[in-house]
Amino acid sequence: MLELLLCSLLTIFPDYLYRRYRQGKRLGKEITLYSVWFELRFGIIACLMLTVALITMIFYYHPSTTSATLYYRTVPIVPEITGRVAEVNFDLSAPVKKGDVLFRLDSAKQEASLQTAKRKIAEVDAAMLSAQADILKAEGQLQEAKGALQQAQDELDTKSELQKRNPGIVPQRDIEKLQVAVAGRQGSLDAATASKQSAMTRLSALLPAEKASAEAALAEAQVDLDKTFIRAGVDGRVEQFALRPGDIVNPMIRSAGVLIPEGAGRRALLAGFGQIEAQVMKVGMVAEATCISRPWTIIPMVVTNVQDYIAAGQVRGGEQLLEAQQVVRPGTILVYMEPIFKGGLEGVTPGSSCIANAYTSNHELISSGKVGSFKSFGLHVVDAVGLVHAMLLRIQALLLPVKTLVLSGH
Repeated sequence: MLELLLCSLLTIFPDYLYRRYRQGKRLGKEITLYSVWFELRFGIIACLMLTVALITMIFYYHPSTTSATLYYRTVPIVPEITGRVAEVNFDLSAPVKKGDVLFRLDSAKQEASLQTAKRKIAEVDAAMLSAQADILKAEGQLQEAKGALQQAQDELDTKSELQKRNPGIVPQRDIEKLQVAVAGRQGSLDAATASKQSAMTRLSALLPAEKASAEAALAEAQVDLDKTFIRAGVDGRVEQFALRPGDIVNPMIRSAGVLIPEGAGRRALLAGFGQIEAQVMKVGMVAEATCISRPWTIIPMVVTNVQDYIAAGQVRGGEQLLEAQQVVRPGTILVYMEPIFKGGLEGVTPGSSCIANAYTSNHELISSGKVGSFKSFGLHVVDAVGLVHAMLLRIQALLLPVKTLVLSGH
């Protein structure tokens, strides 16, 4: 309507002035409701054509959208294990800090496993003390075996020497018995040596390995126990946290609630513009927005990112072939807009619906002198008509509370 009024001032109004003061035709006399089309047909046709051209230019070079929202990422509160809730530390809605225990699962099984692992370590420590005693015992047996061997060897050497000096003085049977005794003492010495080596190996290698395994089992049991304490990963606020003791939570199918990180939805506004404006939307464009949760306020913004892909065209692997007619609504160009001034989104509730405009600026191109006079004039016109869209946004911001509260029927 505003574009039509502006164009009528340039077409219908001059045509009427010509008819009135040049041809002497007056309203209500020669120009009536039935003859207005014939008398002002040139102005009316020119007005319609100019209005269509102006609206096309405005909406193409200065795109607008009502699909703008302060999106924010939520963090689901999901434990790593399935269990029954034993304790809940926060209410339905409450602020939390990173590391706070939100709730605790029943940990009887994990605590039992932890105690078992601790007892296993104590058992290994006791086995190490026993192994040290076994080494001392083996050393005593080794000394005893050495003494017995030395005694048998000395007696054998003595009787063998006597036999050499005076054959027949020592019965051969006694010498053979002593030889067998020496061999037996040597076997006892070897057995004592092996027993000591076995005890030392058990103390230095086997038991430390068992203790390391027991400590690893203890650490694993401690991790399993820690998993029963579900903590907040970031500073934020829990919402719809209706968990109560006795509930069953499952990491696959049932979460415990939602954690909204601090500052979520207060950085950027995400807006979806029409596909036809893909060549116009550029990073650095000046934009404006007004949100329903902060009425009568225009927020200056700047385009910081333009998504290169349209979400409606994505294809996921599945068992059915793609049918193009299933995409009923055409996708939009997703644009990220951030406030120009610090704190520009303060007072705007995250998730709020907004209306956004983006404005094309050709000032740098015109100032560079690389374009001709005619094109420079055309670019000036393109930049100037952005004022119309800015006026429309302000009218929308003014009427938005009335439209929402009165005309919507709520």
